[in-house]
Order: sequence, then structure tokens, then C-alpha cells
Amino acid sequence: MALPLALSIVLVVSGLWTLIVWPPFLRRILKDPRSRNEHGAPTRFLKVHFMLITTSMILGAATLVIGIRTLAA
Repeated sequence: MALPLALSIVLVVSGLWTLIVWPPFLRRILKDPRSRNEHGAPTRFLKVHFMLITTSMILGAATLVIGIRTLAA
């Protein structure tokens, strides 16, 4: 699939942004006292944030790959 150069660059930048921004947020969530209950088990707070971050990172990686592939085409 051929895209204009500017759109390919937007996809690459968007993918990189996602992969750079979310990991530090995940580290903060893991350190948050609301992430574990008094027995050390994960709470809903941790599970929901983990799923949101994981989904965002997967979509970011896919966006990056698509951007790189359109640049290479």
C-alpha cells in the first residue's frame, strides 16, 4: 500500500511515541499502592491499567510497523 511520505512519517512517529510513553506509566502503576491489596494480590486497578497499556503498546507497535513498511514501499 502506498501512502504519501508525510502520512508514513506520522505513523512512525505515532508508533514510536506510544512505545516510549507507556512503559514509564506502567512502572508508575506497578509502584502505586492501589495496585496490590494487603495480601500482595493484583487489584482491579492494576489489571485494568495493565490491559489498557498492553493494548496501547500492541497498537503502537502495529502502527510503527505499518509506517515503516509504507516508507519502504
